[in-house]
Formats: sequence, structure tokens, C-alpha cells
Amino acid sequence: MKVAVLGGGITGLTAAWRLSGAGHSVRVFEAAPRLGGAIRSESVDGWLVEAGPNSFQESAPEISAMFRDLGLGPELVQSAPAAKNRYLALNGALVAAPMGPGGFFSTPLFSLRTKMRILMEVTRSPRARQDDASVAELISDHFGSEVLERAFQPFIGGIYAGDAKRLSARHGFPKLWEAERTTGSIIRSAIAGSKRRRAQGLPRSAPIVSFRSGLGALPAALAAALPAGSVSLGADVRSIAPGSASRWRVGWRGPDGDAAAEFDSVVCALPAWILAALEIGAAGARPLSCLADIEYSPVASVFLGFRRDQVRHPLDGFGALIPVTEGSTALGILFSSSLFGGRAPEGHVALTVFAGGALRPEIAKLPEEVLVERLCVDLGKYVGARGKPVFSRRAFWPRAIAQYNLGYGRHLDAMASFERDHPGLLIGGSVRDGIALPDCILSGISLAKRVS
Repeated sequence: MKVAVLGGGITGLTAAWRLSGAGHSVRVFEAAPRLGGAIRSESVDGWLVEAGPNSFQESAPEISAMFRDLGLGPELVQSAPAAKNRYLALNGALVAAPMGPGGFFSTPLFSLRTKMRILMEVTRSPRARQDDASVAELISDHFGSEVLERAFQPFIGGIYAGDAKRLSARHGFPKLWEAERTTGSIIRSAIAGSKRRRAQGLPRSAPIVSFRSGLGALPAALAAALPAGSVSLGADVRSIAPGSASRWRVGWRGPDGDAAAEFDSVVCALPAWILAALEIGAAGARPLSCLADIEYSPVASVFLGFRRDQVRHPLDGFGALIPVTEGSTALGILFSSSLFGGRAPEGHVALTVFAGGALRPEIAKLPEEVLVERLCVDLGKYVGARGKPVFSRRAFWPRAIAQYNLGYGRHLDAMASFERDHPGLLIGGSVRDGIALPDCILSGISLAKRVS
């Protein structure tokens, strides 16, 4: 088969690689001048900067097999043992998140009343909600408002850069939704999942990984594994129309002007606003225009390097999440040089700080100098950073992460209906199958299987 893959992010590249390996002829169309989408790694003077995602969980055997097949096994690195520690900001200081019973009972993060409510959560019976609920509603029902404000909203900020009061529990966190429906208790469900992994000879949780040269190694390896001439950069696909013999005619504008070609199948691994603008069908209609309503949160990712003696905190963990109630500029701080080796020169430390999101989008748009200055104030308060950073890089993502807000089911229904009405056109990626990097990889694998 001859297959067009629209989008050269991780989903599209994974699908193209699998399809090519199965013997199909593949052509990847990417409007940008580079592949990889949000994944972008840069090495400068001993600093290894991730402009987008910084790590991910190796959570499925299909992902592990892909690394082996691409020859990336020797490049794979797991997070340092110290990265198991997590911190939350409380009243202007970082507090270690409890990692066991002793830490739970002694932590100042929660009041005695909240701790008792958490303990009682394991006694809850299954509940099948008739309607969707926000993440805030579900978490408050199970654990109370203190857990929501001090722990879960910051957690939402770290994953979606979203608003727990607007995010859909059913579509944004399906495992929590299913835990309540089947087990009743989120805690009991998590314990059962941990036991299942141990019974299978797996660690209690999937390892957090990256590559020695950064996550950019993954799209680079996928692209290198494709046949020569398979990728068209700077190719802005404008239309998909019926072609000859049940094929689809893809029209695009590239560096050399307008062009078109016919394909047996078209894989759409594009963000919502691009899908919404596509002219599809003989009459040039936009059947996915409703996807323009999907919100994306803006995020600024700021990589800051300091001499080790400039930072008082031991940085013995993954990083810190900062509740909105703290009134800080930062959403969270990633201890980049503690998480993986080779992220900072000898005698230095690297921190990646995130700002903006659905609750405070205007902060992500601040000029770089202003943003760095404000973030350094936060770093002084939370990790004892003194003086100016010796290195900095800012990446601004105006549409960083799709928000699976309440009512997201109508968008999923629209995509499913579109596929039924247009055989041979398939949709996947973060707009449909989950925003996390493993979700996007598995989406690409699934798209290739569906084409085949």
C-alpha cells in the first residue's frame, strides 16, 4: 500500500516506521523544517537542554521492543536512584512527598483530618457515575479539598499544565475513572496494579527513562530508519480529496509550490487546530472543524544552569511541584542534572522550570528576561539559588498540551464518526489517544496496525 502520514511528530514517525517495516510505501509530510514535534534536544557547551518533554516511562513492552529494533538499547538511560524523591511546595518551602507509611503520618503537607480521610478511602465501594466529572470533583470526593489543592492540582499542572476543575476525569485520567468504577478505591486499585507488576516480574512502577544524547535521539532514529526520500519537510498539507480507485488525493504546499499525490490510506497525526482546518472531501468541506474548540495550554520551559555552589538544596529528587496557592511564577521545577547524568558540566547543576498553563497562561508569554528574573526569585525561595544563572535557554510553546476538558467525549465521537464516513483516513496522536509520550508512541503503533 501507498500511505501518507501527516505530521512528523513522534506519533507520525512511529506509524511511518512500522508501516515501512511491514513493506508499505510511506511518505511523511511535516509542515515544520524539522521532525520530532515537541521533542527537541540541544547540546551546548556541556549542557543538554530539553525544550519539550524531558523523560518518559517505559511503560509497555511494545515501546521496549521498538528501542531494541532501532538499536537504541545502549543509548537508553534510567533515572538516577535519587530521582524517586518528590517535593511539593508549602508555605514558601519544599516538603518531601511521603514515600511510605512513616513519611505519610509525619508529613506537614496534610492535616490529621485529611490523613484520616486518605486512610478511609480504601473502604470505598465501586461507583459508576452517570455523567462525566472533573478531576477536581473526583479527587475531592475521595480525598478532600486539601489533597486537591496541595497535591493533585500541582500534579495536574505538571502533566497537563491544566485546570483540575475543568479537566475530564473520564478522558483525562481514565485509570482513576476506571478505579472508582470497578474497585471503588483509587488507593486499592493502585496497590493491586503494583502487585500485578511484581507478579509479572516487573518493578512496582515503570522506569523513567531518556537517552544519553536526550530524547531527540528517538525521532532521529525513527527518521534514519525510513527509506531515503520518505520525508517531506516544509510540506503544509491543505486538502484531502477522493482520488481514483478508492484512493485519496493529498494536496500540499511545499518549498517548490503546490503539489498533490494519491495514496491508498492517510494517517493523520496532527494537532487539533490543523485537523480542524483541513479541507476534506470532494466539496472541500471541513468535517473536523469542531476540533477547533479543543483548548491548548501555553507553556514556557526554561532551562537554567548554575554552579553547584550557587544552589543550597541537595536536589536529591525528580523535582518539585508548586501549587497555585503559593502565588509563585513557576508551575514546577525539574532537577534535570539529578535526574540523568550528562545534563550539566562538571561542578554545575541544571534546573528546568515550567511556567504558564491553563490557570496562568499570561506568564508563559512574558519576555524571556522578565520570566527568567521572576523564576530566579522562585528558585531562591525554594532551592536556595543565589545569583544569576550561568546558562539559560527558554522555549515557548503557545499550544503546548491538548486539554481533555469536560465534554471531550464529543471530540472523540467526532473523530470516530469521521473515520467511519471516510474509509482509509485515520486519526491518532495526542488529540485522541493521550498526551504522554508513551501514549503517542503506542498511538503510532496502533495506527500502523489499523492501516495494515
